Amino acid sequence: MAKYKQLCYVCKKNYVPAYWKNKYVICYDCQKKELSTEIEDKKMKKMFDIPEEFYKENSFLRSIKLNYIRYKELSEKQISAFKKTVKTMKAESKKPSK
Repeated sequence: MAKYKQLCYVCKKNYVPAYWKNKYVICYDCQKKELSTEIEDKKMKKMFDIPEEFYKENSFLRSIKLNYIRYKELSEKQISAFKKTVKTMKAESKKPSK
């Protein structure tokens, strides 16, 4: 899959990794205020308690968290995809870099 960098649509300062499917890319700095909203549900709070670097690197994780903040619920598929992505990212971060 072709990956390239595109300017953030909001601030027009930061470059964001994008794929051909991404229509509207936003950098982490522009979404930080929304992402810092307090989550009241303890189960979801624990699920979203991952390192900030994961949110910076992966726009998918940010979109899932924003969807939960906006709609107060997620489907089972969204939850399992979120957990699978976090598990993959944790495994990659533990690998020694060459």
